[in-house]
Amino acid sequence: MHKIDIELVEMTLDVMKYTIDRISSTTNKIGKPQKEEALKALVGETITTEGIGGEVAFNLWKKHLMHANVPLDHPRNLAFVPASPTRAAIMFDLVTSASSIHGAYWMEGAGGIFCENEAMRWMVSLTGLPEGAFGVFTSGGTAANLSAIVTARESWRSLNEENKEKKGLIITSIGAHSSIKAMAKVADIDVLLVETEDRMEGEALQNTINNLTTHQRQRLFAVVGTGGTTNAGIIDDLFGIGKICEKEKLWFHIDAAYGGGALVADSVRHLFNGIEMADSITIDPHKWMFAPYDCGAVIYKTPELAKQAHSQDGSYLDIFKDEGAKGFNPSDYQIQLTRRVRGLPLWFSLAMHGTKRYKQAVERGLELAQIAGKLIEQMPHVELVRAPSLSCVLYRRIGWEPEDYTHWTYENHKKGFALVTPTKWKTGDGFETVSRFCFINPDTTKKDIQMILESMV
Repeated sequence: MHKIDIELVEMTLDVMKYTIDRISSTTNKIGKPQKEEALKALVGETITTEGIGGEVAFNLWKKHLMHANVPLDHPRNLAFVPASPTRAAIMFDLVTSASSIHGAYWMEGAGGIFCENEAMRWMVSLTGLPEGAFGVFTSGGTAANLSAIVTARESWRSLNEENKEKKGLIITSIGAHSSIKAMAKVADIDVLLVETEDRMEGEALQNTINNLTTHQRQRLFAVVGTGGTTNAGIIDDLFGIGKICEKEKLWFHIDAAYGGGALVADSVRHLFNGIEMADSITIDPHKWMFAPYDCGAVIYKTPELAKQAHSQDGSYLDIFKDEGAKGFNPSDYQIQLTRRVRGLPLWFSLAMHGTKRYKQAVERGLELAQIAGKLIEQMPHVELVRAPSLSCVLYRRIGWEPEDYTHWTYENHKKGFALVTPTKWKTGDGFETVSRFCFINPDTTKKDIQMILESMV
């Protein structure tokens, strides 16, 4: 398996040709999933005792399996939070894999970690956090949020012995990302929700804190604000929340996994005022910083607290902390020991294109949301649920029931035309099914948006 022969060379050339075609293509199909049994019927047994050979396996991928995926960078994939990695970042993802670097410790991955840290310094500079703030790249927002909250919990527990016996409590809003509740289960802490899917205001947070029981207040150690909700692009009252956390001596974490990319955009930077007060921040470069999956990040105001929470001990790890291997060890600052240098493609793209191009690309996503909002206002069959926020647009098809949105989504997807999925928005005491755009890809056009909206007639 590990020898170099002519078959390997030919296979490498085939892979490189495929990669070049994919990176340079401007007409990728949107693709659609198939049932497992249908795919099995197409490709048969692929894992066998003797192997089916690289050429056969690769041809099965190209002929059948690749078409059962939805490319995140398709200009009419506007569902969830899509992605649009630069071609430079995609190319360097190949280099990252081919270089076989373990990115946990400086001793093994100094060159790759150096590049990651260069990209991280730029990201930290966008937040306005004080000197000394720094972070690491993670597998995504969930790992980043978990790393931050575990750091916050351990910092709180270190304050006194009594805290070590208590089950921690955090406060966030119902508009917060699902990963906040998911990672709270992993960290074995409780979550109290401020009842708003819109902007969480400082006043609402203070009222929630004031209404806690004595026992709850003793267990409360952190507040999670959102810098761009996944559902609607809403930015919480970060400054107001930050002042309350300062007064109440609570850890302030900001989940800006989706919205953090907009920190680079002059037109909306003021909406993030207060982010510089955070103790930790999550940003996903694989969303609005145009890196390939998977590339999240967590930034700390005081990295040493993260190191105290996450640094692992073991006799086989001692050498990494020896003076001779001294350097920045990313594994000390988040939950994963084993890690690839997933920030490397972002570094290469930033180095190749410069930060000005990043600013222009993010501003284009913001512009597309405004274009969509104006088109919706001009069409009689649709209406805005709320004004566009960041690059998210919530709108309703007048007269539709939930099943109409679902049917429309599947029909457009089946045709290979677009992927736009429904979501729910809190209206009064209930939740209404509506449609949603999320713009990341600068190649999406006004015509794309118009065609999608016209397909709802």
